[in-house]
Amino acid sequence: MKKLIMMSLMAIFCLTTINAQKTVVSKKNQKVYDVVEKMPQYPGGMVALFEFLEKNLKYPADAQKQKVEGRVIVSFIVETDGSISDINIVRKVFPSLDEEAVRLLGMMPRWSPGLQNGKPVRVKYAIPITYSLK
Repeated sequence: MKKLIMMSLMAIFCLTTINAQKTVVSKKNQKVYDVVEKMPQYPGGMVALFEFLEKNLKYPADAQKQKVEGRVIVSFIVETDGSISDINIVRKVFPSLDEEAVRLLGMMPRWSPGLQNGKPVRVKYAIPITYSLK
């Protein structure tokens, strides 16, 4: 009986692992658009996005101490469910500022996904995050 239960559990584990791998592979194989009929939108629009960034941005102490300022450009993909993935620094400024930009984007709520022919699609997006000591 123990053997039967153990084999059943292993079979369930293997099936769920296979399904999870299929999901990841199918998501990676989907086309990523740069421009679509209806672009993804942050909840509340661009004003709300920049308010979110301003409210949640933490200026790293080492960058403040060295008086480092600049604009980090960050790209990411808005998935078909509105989640954010593949966060990348396009233009670096300073290591801790770059890390903070990635942390900040990882906190964002789900967006309204981009639409092409009425269907949600993956869309690449980029935003600037400006660090200023003024």
